[in-house]
Amino acid sequence: MNVTAIPAFRDNYVWALHDDRSAVLVDPGEAAPILAWLDQRRLNPVAILVTHHHGDHIGGIPALLARYAAAVYARSDIPGRTQPLAGGDTVAIAELGLEFAVLASPGHTLDHLCYHGHGMLFCGDTLFSCGCGRLFEGSPAQMHASLSRIMALPAETQIYCAHEYTLDNLDFALQAEPDNPALHARLAQARALRAQGQPTLPVSLAQELATNPFLRFDLPALAVAAAKHRGSPVQPGLETFAALRAWKDEA
Repeated sequence: MNVTAIPAFRDNYVWALHDDRSAVLVDPGEAAPILAWLDQRRLNPVAILVTHHHGDHIGGIPALLARYAAAVYARSDIPGRTQPLAGGDTVAIAELGLEFAVLASPGHTLDHLCYHGHGMLFCGDTLFSCGCGRLFEGSPAQMHASLSRIMALPAETQIYCAHEYTLDNLDFALQAEPDNPALHARLAQARALRAQGQPTLPVSLAQELATNPFLRFDLPALAVAAAKHRGSPVQPGLETFAALRAWKDEA
């Protein structure tokens, strides 16, 4: 089984899990590049996994369903949904021998889900490399809990985010934690990959734990940085996470 990033829009990735016959698509926001990719490889999409209801994650579904009979797994009542999901459910896709645990991850949106299995996490807009999603619907406490759930996964888990935001996120991460050598190494790595036209993803959870300020909210040094920016004391943990997210929103 292979995992391929299909670029969409300006910086989205539609992840395709596939063999030489069938494919599973994650967050197909734009139909044209996906249909071209499927046609070129003569693949049949058998399932669509949706992380949340934003248009750049679901906009391509109607055109895909007009051509293919694929099961659509989602929490929200989006057009074409065939399999309603909630956190704690399991998705089994027999054609590719795949099984994913469904993790509720509210924060970016209230309906957000992540899919974990086979050493991979498809996390939509909850977690980005060196960043996390904006809180459009959820609270800092909800996102903090969602990210804490992800942090408990095995360190070798490969993180498949839905956007190529790594370099932008590194700019902020280095403001918050300028003396972190792992961040400087990640910056060099990400720049080299992008210069070659390659995605900076997937990335291991271990690397994110070493570089992502939104997963390092328990560190006193980040609490100090957040407090300095805010101009008032900040405690490690949820307070630091909330202050970091507000700081990033200003950037």
